[in-house]
Amino acid sequence: MVRLRGATVVSPEGLVRDAALVITDGTIAEIAPDTGASADDVACDGGWIVPGFIDTHIHGLRGMDVLADAAAGAVAAVASALPRYGVTGFLPTSVACPPADLATFLAAVSVAAADPAPQGARVLGAHLESNFISADFKGAQPARCLRLPPVPGEPLERDGVFTGAAILATIDTHSGAVRIVTLAPELPGALDLVARLTAGGHRVSLGHSAATFDQARAAIAAGACHATHLFNRMPPLSHRAPGLAGAVLAADGVICEIVADGHHVHPAMMQMAIRAKGRGRVAAITDAAAVAGLPPGATARLGDQTIRAGARCAELPDGTIAGSIVTMDAAFRLLVTAVGLSVVDAAHLTATTPAAAAGRPDLGRLAVGHPADLVVLDAGFRVRQTWVAGRCVWNSGGGTAVSPAEVRS
Repeated sequence: MVRLRGATVVSPEGLVRDAALVITDGTIAEIAPDTGASADDVACDGGWIVPGFIDTHIHGLRGMDVLADAAAGAVAAVASALPRYGVTGFLPTSVACPPADLATFLAAVSVAAADPAPQGARVLGAHLESNFISADFKGAQPARCLRLPPVPGEPLERDGVFTGAAILATIDTHSGAVRIVTLAPELPGALDLVARLTAGGHRVSLGHSAATFDQARAAIAAGACHATHLFNRMPPLSHRAPGLAGAVLAADGVICEIVADGHHVHPAMMQMAIRAKGRGRVAAITDAAAVAGLPPGATARLGDQTIRAGARCAELPDGTIAGSIVTMDAAFRLLVTAVGLSVVDAAHLTATTPAAAAGRPDLGRLAVGHPADLVVLDAGFRVRQTWVAGRCVWNSGGGTAVSPAEVRS
């Protein structure tokens, strides 16, 4: 048994101030008012205990790209690095790539999920920012790897070049490793692909797309229930042409990702989206590239492309945005300080809602009987400790900045 005491516990129902959280056999056994110290307690005085952060969209960290470096163990290495930022679970995320590279990546995801790093975050499946996206809204995705959704009978290669059928065959082969697939619903054959992927147990996300409102609504009707980095790499929201952004904001059954770095999406737009969707339908993500955690000017890979750490985001050599450099602890702080969310709502966006999107509703909440995946933050929302399945996998200590009594509950 472990007893964390003296902090404000952020539960789904609200705040439990000056609380003790008891962990037994990797699960939360009790959350109750603190009745005093004992010899084996972990003192968390003046801090916060929040559900472990879950990032459903992350490409890399600290020089490691989960796709480009998959054969070298990058998925497991990223899993080991994430707890210092409060992350207890994540979906390693690919970009468009050849079938062989995708197969290597998905095999690595399977291995890392089945044999987790002893001090690492849980690997909850892969997110494929797939080959089936719009060339006009590809962003940093490699144009040479984009394909149309396959049609029945399509060969795996045509004139020596892989087809969409080869990508789908790779997904089928490694089906158990794939959680989310991003695609553009306006592409020919996309609605059939949405239905096929959904029937296979995958979560279809709409993004990197020029879709109209009606095209997006058709994809949602076909089974799409997720939106990739809302507002980014899609047409702007307009009062006469609401487009993809308007369709996913209006659909109750769709969870929208938002890159919570304050640069990809202005905090005022984040506020608007959260008010429209509610905390249960917005997932804060990092969309972090491998240069996250590195100094400005550092370089790494995004798939087979070189990227660098800019002042506010990751960039291709021509300046194209290539993901973020934010980490989930910084995203949590931004949601509270710049966006103005309560700590309870910020925990929903960084843990509870992403856990649901990852297919793990048992995670992402501090409640009796749930796995003890949690983060101890100091008064300034910086990571002191990260716990996965009742074990402390990161311990940093830290300073102070904001009293729990001064923050919205």
